[in-house]
Formats: sequence, structure tokens, C-alpha cells
Amino acid sequence: MAINLSKGQKIDLTKSNPTLNNLTVGLGWDEVAKSGGGGLLSGLFGGGSKGQAIDCDASVILLQNDRFVGKKDVVYFGNLKSADGAIVHQGDNLTGEGEGDDEVIKVSLNKIDSKYNKIVFVVNIYQGQKRGQDFGMIQNAFIRIMDDSGVEIARYNLTDNYQGLTGLVAGELYRHENEWKFAAIGSGMNVASLTQMLESYR
Repeated sequence: MAINLSKGQKIDLTKSNPTLNNLTVGLGWDEVAKSGGGGLLSGLFGGGSKGQAIDCDASVILLQNDRFVGKKDVVYFGNLKSADGAIVHQGDNLTGEGEGDDEVIKVSLNKIDSKYNKIVFVVNIYQGQKRGQDFGMIQNAFIRIMDDSGVEIARYNLTDNYQGLTGLVAGELYRHENEWKFAAIGSGMNVASLTQMLESYR
């Protein structure tokens, strides 16, 4: 049975399951339902975004000694695979419509270059500040980890109030001695772009 994580909780992945290697990390979200009446709520949710769908983008930041070093160390819709081949982004979802994972990232733990100590999963709203969109307009956000056969190992539902924030650190894989662990983070920030999120790890 999958572990339902709470904010800040950490779990061991490989110590208790030494054969675990290939992970699928799914991130999902739904846009808050817009009012059908075209009234105030419609103005807030639809008008604030100029009627545009909220485009959430999941990305992965690879850290060396907890620091982001260079542009090759980020996997996102413009760079779908890490240089070591360990992290593979399955592609961009522009609207978040539909059930289940909106964006999926494959991770091969044994391929992760030893120089990386932490793999951070983030989501930012594309042009969120410019479009007047934030995570207060998003609901049912989650990050979940599955094994190679698709069995869910852990899930973290992000339930905090993220109003006014356009970037979100969902969770992170990190090395602890020779093992891999996962931490549910759930911290938000107000950023103009993914680039600005990266700068926070410099």
C-alpha cells in the first residue's frame, strides 16, 4: 500500500527495497473550477488569466552539494533528458486537463551521476506573473512515486494555501550514504520563471 506523505516527511526508498531502480514520478493538478455564470468568480479565475488555461510545467533540478551548477542540470519541456540519461521527462502538458498524472518523469537511480546528491521536482506556472495566475487557482496538486511495474510507493497531496505563488517545490530525491530517500517538501515561491527558481539554488 502506498504511503501518504505529509509535508516535511521523509521516506527511505532503496534501503528497504534494494532492487528498486526505475521510478516513475507523476505530478498532477487541476485548475479550480470556474464559475459557469460569468460573474465575479468567473472574472477572478477567467478574467485574471485573460481566459487562458493555466500552464503548469514540471521540471527537475539536479543539485551538486545542494547547489545548482549549470543549465545542463535541469530537465524540463525544453530539455527532456539529463546528460547522464537518468532523468527523462515525458513531455509538456499545456492545460492539466484529465485525470491522473499531468506530467511524468522517469528516473533510473543507478544512472544518476555520482556528482549529484539531490534531485528536486518543481512546478512553475508558465508566465504566471504576466498572466495573473497563481497556485491559488490550482487544486488537487500531488506528486507520487511508482516503481517499475507501476505500483504506487508514495504520494504527497499538496494541500497548503499557495495563493499568490507561481513556483512550487513538490519533493526531492536525495542520497543518504549509499541509499536514496524521498522528502515531501511542498514549499512555494513567487517567481517569474523557472530560471528564477534555479537561481534560488545557486
